[in-house]
Amino acid sequence: MPFHRPSNIEFIQLLVVMLSVPFSAPFAAANDIATPPNIVFIMADDLGYADVGFNGCRWFETPALDALSKDSLVFEYAYMYPTCSPSRTALFTGRQSFRTGVYTVPVLEKGTADENIFSRWTVTHDHPVYAEPLAKAGYKSIHLGKWHIVGPYPRRELAMKFPLDRKLTQPNPGDFSWVEDHKQPAIKKFYPEGRGFLKNVGGTFRGDPAFEEGGYKSEAGGYWAPFSNPFIEHRKDDRWLTDRLTDDAIAFMKRHQDGPFFVNLHFYAVHRPIRIRSEALFAKYMNKDGDPNTGQGLRKKREAMAKYATVVESMDQNVGRLVQFLDDAGIRDNTMIVFTSDNGQHPMYSTNNQLRGAKGEIYEGGIRVPTLVSHPGKVRPGRTDTPICGLDWFPTFLDVAHVTNHEGTLDGNSLAPLLQGTDDSLADRPLFWHIASQYKHGTCSVIRKNDHKLIQFLKDGRLELYNLKEDPAEQNNLAESNRELAESMRMELSQWRKANKVPLPPESTLPY
Repeated sequence: MPFHRPSNIEFIQLLVVMLSVPFSAPFAAANDIATPPNIVFIMADDLGYADVGFNGCRWFETPALDALSKDSLVFEYAYMYPTCSPSRTALFTGRQSFRTGVYTVPVLEKGTADENIFSRWTVTHDHPVYAEPLAKAGYKSIHLGKWHIVGPYPRRELAMKFPLDRKLTQPNPGDFSWVEDHKQPAIKKFYPEGRGFLKNVGGTFRGDPAFEEGGYKSEAGGYWAPFSNPFIEHRKDDRWLTDRLTDDAIAFMKRHQDGPFFVNLHFYAVHRPIRIRSEALFAKYMNKDGDPNTGQGLRKKREAMAKYATVVESMDQNVGRLVQFLDDAGIRDNTMIVFTSDNGQHPMYSTNNQLRGAKGEIYEGGIRVPTLVSHPGKVRPGRTDTPICGLDWFPTFLDVAHVTNHEGTLDGNSLAPLLQGTDDSLADRPLFWHIASQYKHGTCSVIRKNDHKLIQFLKDGRLELYNLKEDPAEQNNLAESNRELAESMRMELSQWRKANKVPLPPESTLPY
């Protein structure tokens, strides 16, 4: 069955429905300033664009998200960085990678100090995170799950001279020698409780849940209880990590349902190490026909993908639990739900033949992620081609929460007018990426504007230009055949780097 994207007829049908539904005024007017909405921000880890039904997936099953998408604004072109560290840093701070110095996951970087500007790990307080101004505005906030913006050895890291001459390191699974220090005030200030959140459940330096000895090879993989995460309090009824994080999110909302609250639920799912959620789910996917259009559920990767599918469906079930709680508590209408992912799918467990690349790559499969926003009566349902990026969430949260006095650099734009259907001025703005350390490919800067994306590799200035509307799989490099456009976009990208004093790796031959 072909990969499904809503047809023109379906869009017209949806438009007719939308026009028949009364639409609210902008947030400030609709909520009367005195009652800002609750915000539930759900981020999956390594969930690809085509891993959800609302983006046309026929193999992985996400019924709760698909149902939620029907009263959401779904973003066709929502972008993050290719890996989690820069994505999460940009998300939390609203600032580009060159400002924070986080370009790639530090332990994944490859090459020498001439080839890279090695990444920082710990985000210091000169880069506020969005929970801080929200706390000042009266929001009660909790962080659950992956944090990843503090390093394992912050004292050592912050005493180093930058730029570094080698990449940072982390302790092996089963080594808990760092824990005591991380619970002391000097380090805890870099944790959620020191950044505007009232509570942290499970957030540490680590990018996956397998803290225990053996790591990815351990039996539990961090997903099955007893959890080895030293920032999750043990409970007798614990079984599955994704369920536990959702339990704590719901408990927090119950305590603070008079609002406003902010739930920052960053699931470790669907990150490696993949463990089967249930044998029944696994059997269902093993007996399900694969999708030749995306490549999901086929050939040698079928068993790995079936295991992954159980983790995806489990995460989806927990999204359904959150929505059900909001409905049952009678606070759904005053709660904005955001769902997204931090980067594209891991190629070991999912695939998408429709887009080039996967996690770690600057191509669409690595940076384009499933994203929706739902807020009944406040967000106009539908689907938009307007490109957005992770930098936009910080200013959007401020706008939604009616925070107007935040000071400091924010590189994104509020999506509130787009969510309300009152303005689409963001459609023509350029989006930028700067990746000054190597992982899956060389260092590069990127500009995406209108329908085109230009990649400039920093070592030698080599260009790749793609028309994303006509060539979403990025198979046809237009840099030579459309030199005028390539040069225009290259100049805009260079001017952006020059204006912002964006640093280049030592080996780069570019002037700026």
